[in-house]
Amino acid sequence: MKTAVPCYYHLDVEVSPERVGQVSRILAAHLRYWDLETLVEPVRHGTEMLLRAIDEHAKDKNTSIEMWWNGQHLITAIGDNDRALRPDHELRACLRHLAAMSDGWGCCATETGSKVIWFSQRARAGERAPLVPTAPAPSLREALRVPRAMPVAALAGAAGVRDGVLEEAR
Repeated sequence: MKTAVPCYYHLDVEVSPERVGQVSRILAAHLRYWDLETLVEPVRHGTEMLLRAIDEHAKDKNTSIEMWWNGQHLITAIGDNDRALRPDHELRACLRHLAAMSDGWGCCATETGSKVIWFSQRARAGERAPLVPTAPAPSLREALRVPRAMPVAALAGAAGVRDGVLEEAR
């Protein structure tokens, strides 16, 4: 069950290739703690794309990451301090992927001239499959056929059979 209590998380990080995976795991741990397991993969994917783009194109690698959960939507925002990094040039492919995988996204400038790129994910109810009773697994006795008693006629070779009664061999 998803919690309806609003949650907030903030992380300041200097982006480097090895830090991208660490940040991704940290965000995933917070989402699991908030009981938002279904949002882990989309948030990790979007965050990793943006952090790799910042690592590749930005001169200033200091970045802030924030997540807000309001009970229905999770908003993940990544703010960088590089005024030269333009979302319409270097980040175009990254933003296309972000738009395709999220429910909403945007970019806005801050007072200092840097920018914040955000994306949102709506928490969807888990898909429910109707419960169907399954047949029990066969027991060992049913799986391995037990040999049936040998017919009386097969035993007749060793002894005589008269009137359906087995006589001992002499």
